[in-house]
Amino acid sequence: MALSVDIRKKMGEFLLDVRFEAEDEALALLGSSGCGKSVTLRCIAGVLRPDEGRIVLDGRTLFDSEAGVNLPPQQRSVGMLFQNYALFPNMTVERNILSVLKKERKVRRRERLEALLDRFYLRGLEAHYPSQLSGGQQQRVALARILASGPSLIMLDEPLSALDSYLRWQLEMELVRLLESFEGTTLYVSHNRNEVYRLCSRVCVIHRGRSEPVRDMGTLFKEPRTLASALLSGCKNYSRIERKGERSVFALDWGVRLTCGERVPEDARYVGVRAHYLILCDGPGENVLSCTVLRVIEDAFSTIVMILPETTVPGRGEAGIRMELPKEEAATIREGEKIFVRIQPEDVMPLRR
Repeated sequence: MALSVDIRKKMGEFLLDVRFEAEDEALALLGSSGCGKSVTLRCIAGVLRPDEGRIVLDGRTLFDSEAGVNLPPQQRSVGMLFQNYALFPNMTVERNILSVLKKERKVRRRERLEALLDRFYLRGLEAHYPSQLSGGQQQRVALARILASGPSLIMLDEPLSALDSYLRWQLEMELVRLLESFEGTTLYVSHNRNEVYRLCSRVCVIHRGRSEPVRDMGTLFKEPRTLASALLSGCKNYSRIERKGERSVFALDWGVRLTCGERVPEDARYVGVRAHYLILCDGPGENVLSCTVLRVIEDAFSTIVMILPETTVPGRGEAGIRMELPKEEAATIREGEKIFVRIQPEDVMPLRR
């Protein structure tokens, strides 16, 4: 494996306990704010010291609590791109890149600088300061500086999260193009599921400091196995359950029995249903909920319909279930009316805690 991480670190009441491996690929660390994603990166970079465990990169041990190994950041061959790009504001583009090439011979420094200026489309910007650059240009300078140090690993800590939607998309496209040429491992930290889906091939979900097994990105979205994975992959509806059989559960929050398309694990505690999988139907039947329409909300390209099953148990699930429909399909639905909604068995996702 190019990168192997197996570490624990306690910070007050918070315990980080993560383990994953990555090849020369773009691996996403996906999780909600405060789950431990950034702490994990800082431990790998050597900015924070884990309490115990081991970190190995390309066969080199960066940290090993039992062996007493803890390489300083400058010896780890790791480049980290922060959200604000962390450029030196008093240095030009050229000086920012050269700042990590101090140990190179003068001729070699100039050769590498020229190559990076060409590779990252920075010609003509050499004498500009960060304040004179656009967001995309700053990002390219930051990546050029990282790659100038010859890292085996690049870590991106939510580099697009503070940008508006248009600029975010422009920079994301540049990031895709630039990282495709990197011949090493990339860790991409984000809580944005769509972003990591487009940028990464595999994903490690981190929930409350604990990592889940690494999975293919498509598998995570199609078959999440835990409640945390389902929510992070965009599932809007879930209910606590009682297991009634190999393919049957009782959804406690919705007050309805559901047939599942797959075997329900004995340790399943929830079911999830994606909002766009709910289907309008004409009357009662298997996996059909009789519901009251709570709200009809016009979204940009679809309609969100909030519904409340008539079987909802008082004190549970009064927030309702979210259904997303094409605008033309929802055009006649009105708040307060009764409708029937079907959940296909194959769309019921049994979930562990």
